[in-house]
This record gives sequence, C-alpha cells and structure tokens, in this order.
Amino acid sequence: MNTSRTRVVLADDDVLLREGLAGLLERSGFEIVGQCGDASELIALVREHRPELAIVDIRMPPSHTSEGLDAARMIREEMPQTAILVLSAHVQVEQAMDLLGSGERSGYLLKSRVTDVDEFVETLERIVRGGSVVDPMLVQELVDARRAEDPLDVLSPREREVLSLMAEGRSNAGIAHQLWITEGTVEKHVHSILTKLRLPATEDDQRRVLAVITFLDAR
Repeated sequence: MNTSRTRVVLADDDVLLREGLAGLLERSGFEIVGQCGDASELIALVREHRPELAIVDIRMPPSHTSEGLDAARMIREEMPQTAILVLSAHVQVEQAMDLLGSGERSGYLLKSRVTDVDEFVETLERIVRGGSVVDPMLVQELVDARRAEDPLDVLSPREREVLSLMAEGRSNAGIAHQLWITEGTVEKHVHSILTKLRLPATEDDQRRVLAVITFLDAR
C-alpha cells in the first residue's frame, strides 16, 4: 500500500503525544492534514479535509469522558469512507465494542501498546484498507471476564492465541508468521475455533473478525 497518499487527522489533547505521533507518521509516509485537541474541531477538520484516516483519543475536553468516541460515531455516520482508529489509555470494553460493531475501517488500541513503529504503521494500513483491529488486551479482558461455564473454555491455549490474532484482523498468513507455525496449522486452528464457537466459516476476513467480536461481546 502506498501510504504517501494516506491523509490523516489527529485528535488528542495531549500535545506532546500528538506531535510525537504526527512526526512518526510523517516519517512513515503519511500526510498529516490536521491536528486538534477537542472533538468539535476534529469533526470540523474531517469535514474540511475528508481524510482517509482519523486517529482519535477517546477522552478529550471538556469532560474527558467519551467526547472522542462520540465524535468518532458522528464521523462514521456522516463520512463512512474515513477510517477511524481510537486510542485509549484504558481498556474500555463497552466503548470499544460500540465503535467496532459499526463495521469496517475501525480500530481500538491502547496507547501503552503503541511501542513498535512498524507494527503500528502496519495496523494503520490494515484499517485504511478496510479491516477491523482490536487490541489484544481488549480480547483478553473479554476472555478473563467470562463465566466458568463459558464456551471459550473449550478452546486450547493455542486456539486462544489464534483467536486474539484473528480479532486483530490478521490473515492466516499473518497469524502463522506471528506464532511461528505453518499456515496450514493456522487453518486447522481457525476451523476448530469456528466450529467450537459455532461461528460461520467464511473466507471474508472482515466478517470473520466481526463474528468473533460479536460472539465475545454477546457472552
């Protein structure tokens, strides 16, 4: 993917973090067309520039609760062609599920986990291409919160690892590379997971991710 044409709007009231992120993205070939520190300005910038990607902090002025998420919802409704990555300092399951359940071109990452530049850039590219990306910590939070009789207990530790990577939007080849196993082995794990969780088997990665998210959220 040619990131040189990927235009980005950044919204975070932490100026140092925002400027640092802007510099990182510029060096990685993205074009920063706007920066701001509050939700209303974010919406105005997206309307003006129609960027391919908006990176949004969940908590922004004035109340520092869910202004960023509310703005993301508005952007998704008004300008669905704009991909949205929400950054959060904390695992906020309900808020993340609300955004991710809205469809493709969306992602949720914890700020503390944005430590690998190449991986972060790859994540942004995946979202812009139409994928959904879920922070593994969110998946783990959902798994840990399950009741003892939860169907996820039927999954082996390796299948849980594959499930987390599936939820990140990774392809079978990407999962194989991450876990140092063959793609054929991943296919067997995915088939087993879908069977055990009674999820529909599909070649469509997007539907596969959303199926997993929907299942986890419904438990």
